[in-house]
Amino acid sequence: MSDKLTWFKSSYSDNEGGDCVETAIPTPRTTIHIRDSKYPSGPQLTVTALAWEAFISAAHPGA
Repeated sequence: MSDKLTWFKSSYSDNEGGDCVETAIPTPRTTIHIRDSKYPSGPQLTVTALAWEAFISAAHPGA
């Protein structure tokens, strides 16, 4: 499925090749796909949109 997803990095990521997480949010937004940008063909974590929103709220209060 990852070949049909549009992946993007956080706006906080730089272009120096560091450790980055990429996410893909398909339409409809029911799941969020997460992977390591250094290993795009590696494993993915898929969570519900509700779980992702809870994670973002906890990681970045006020976002």
